[in-house]
Amino acid sequence: MTIGLEGAQTRLPELVAGLGPGEEVVSTRGDEPAARPVGETPKGPPRQPGNCQGMITDLADDEAHLADFKDCMPRGC
Repeated sequence: MTIGLEGAQTRLPELVAGLGPGEEVVSTRGDEPAARPVGETPKGPPRQPGNCQGMITDLADDEAHLADFKDCMPRGC
């Protein structure tokens, strides 16, 4: 949809509420585009605690492997 900037200013809440995912409204100043609000597209399912469970395997049960990083760690850790 294309609408003049003056008309868009008075109807902006209505225009934004009516946008579907990926739809856009082009506001024009004269014959040139001035703004282009675009409807939000869904990002996928919401994140849930435990989604990444099992994706990382810790091969060491001790902290001996952390000795190599001793100089990089903050003091007191």
